[in-house]
Amino acid sequence: MRNIPLLSLWSFIISSWYVVSASPEELMTISPDTQQTQATIDKSIQCQMIISSRDASAIIARGMVHYSDFGAKGDAKTDDIDAIIAAHTFANKEGLPVKADAGATYFIGGKDKTAVVTTDTDFGSAAFIIDDTQVENRNTSVFMVNSDLESFDLNGITSLKRNQDKIAVPLPSTCLITVTNDHIRRYIRYGLNQNNGSPQTDIFVVKKDGTIDMHAPIIWDFDQITEITALPIDDTPLTITGGRFTTIANQAESKYNYHRRNIAIRRSNVVVDGVVHHITGEGDHGAPYRGFIDIRDCAYITVKNCMLTGHKTYRTIGAAGKPVSMGSYDLSINRALNVTISNCSQINDINDRTYWGVMASNYSKNLTYDSCVFSRFDAHMGVANATIRNSTLGHMGINAIGSGALIVENCTLYGRTLVNLRRDYGSTWQGAFIIRNCTFIPAGGGRTSASLIGGYNAGQHDFGYTCYMPKTIIIDNLHIDDSNHPKDYEGPALFANFNPEMKSDSYKERFPYVKTEKVVLKNVTTTSGRDLRRSENPYMFEDVKIVRE
Repeated sequence: MRNIPLLSLWSFIISSWYVVSASPEELMTISPDTQQTQATIDKSIQCQMIISSRDASAIIARGMVHYSDFGAKGDAKTDDIDAIIAAHTFANKEGLPVKADAGATYFIGGKDKTAVVTTDTDFGSAAFIIDDTQVENRNTSVFMVNSDLESFDLNGITSLKRNQDKIAVPLPSTCLITVTNDHIRRYIRYGLNQNNGSPQTDIFVVKKDGTIDMHAPIIWDFDQITEITALPIDDTPLTITGGRFTTIANQAESKYNYHRRNIAIRRSNVVVDGVVHHITGEGDHGAPYRGFIDIRDCAYITVKNCMLTGHKTYRTIGAAGKPVSMGSYDLSINRALNVTISNCSQINDINDRTYWGVMASNYSKNLTYDSCVFSRFDAHMGVANATIRNSTLGHMGINAIGSGALIVENCTLYGRTLVNLRRDYGSTWQGAFIIRNCTFIPAGGGRTSASLIGGYNAGQHDFGYTCYMPKTIIIDNLHIDDSNHPKDYEGPALFANFNPEMKSDSYKERFPYVKTEKVVLKNVTTTSGRDLRRSENPYMFEDVKIVRE
């Protein structure tokens, strides 16, 4: 079948609302009277694809759509986004997979356009150059993986309780529920990026009969509900495979103008396999990125065999009027459940402090790293249950707040602490830490006095919730390589100095910080030969029961 010329098919502007949120298939026509596939523009500047029945039949008979079918050049110079959009639009309408042309290099400029993906897509060995130096809309994703299923308002529910196991509203199928109470603020951030918090939000999965999946339970009480929606979960997996992507970094001012020029996952039950993402063109300034693989409002996502890149760290003025480093990510997970990152690695050095941590998450549950090599794991506005196994984490280590179980096993960790409880959100973890068979190399082998559990909470700031340290900490078979230590080193501390001012019972907390109850230690060894101490501030943790087995 001949390739369809790009200029006659899609050489016009498509408004961003149409590409992202409208239904392109509604404006596609397969015409038996048309000899050549073409496009027209109506008076409202919307597009209409008119595809010849001969061309459509040939593609359908093949059972697969190629970008070259719709005029993509793949020559690394011609902007192919229009042809890519056209190919996915046709594939979505006909339920066909898409496969990039082997050996092609697709150039994607800064147009405000998104290719919506609802069918399996194999980028294969093709390369994609995404030029962000002149972007029309920094919030426009390049690819958006969507479901054909639509979300809907869930009526009849006026309140919810923490750990509630059922709702009294039937559903058409298993759904991802998102609920918000705008009258309560949580995660009221402290420090240089301080803010007034975010509306209380939760996500959970509910089966058709109303039963809540208790592997990801409701974590807040909702006495009021201002919004509650249900998104049906697709039964069959959608796969995104292959592709070598290179982002030419933006040259914008170093401010919190996050760029989202990425692969956005907005559908449940998706596998991303073998994507490689490089970054080039970073200079002495630039705006940060939300994540090249951006997972949001979905469940049951697997990202495997991928290679991602840490972004250069830039600085700006934070909310407190002082200089701050801006977080910039290649992997972002927000309001998502049951996400597994497996056998993935970072292209640049995980211990190079000029690059920011590669991953961030918010409002998510049941996150897993398995066999990954990344600069960090991070949970900003809470994670409920996280597992990190068989992995190596670099200079930013494990940063988390949340609830449930944090399990770290068979890992090598190079952070400043074994686990850092983020001070900007109250250093809170309502649950347990379980650490097994790990090696901790404090500060990547730099000279330091090692601490295992780090954080800070002076008990004077209202974060919008009671702050907890993990109730129970179990450490089984941990080796601490503290060979590079200062002369006055007394040995590693179990707890960092969470509040240097709390030295006696005369110190009063306005918002009391709930301390750990019990720590179980088994086979904890050090290279220095020095024993594990309680803390540099033993008073603060004097009531913690420590059991050595």
